[in-house]
Amino acid sequence: MKVTSLKPLPDYRLWLRFADGTEGTVDLSSYVGDGVFAAWRDPNTFSRVRIGEFGQPIWDGDVDLCADALYKTVTGHLPAGFSVKTEPAHA
Repeated sequence: MKVTSLKPLPDYRLWLRFADGTEGTVDLSSYVGDGVFAAWRDPNTFSRVRIGEFGQPIWDGDVDLCADALYKTVTGHLPAGFSVKTEPAHA
């Protein structure tokens, strides 16, 4: 599910609108300072979010988030048509 609009909010929250019209806010504060998210320690870096080529939130430094995972966070379920293939366990 592509993100069609977004807006950074205070306290490392992100408002999102998805292609199906669903809107919601996610709290990303728990990521600040970890690994590739270290740059977010500077709130100005976080605020420079934009929409990437595939409809995902992106930041400078090759940081992006999966739009489908964000959709699940906002709605509690995966986007329609999303399927997860699993392989059977081998004995």
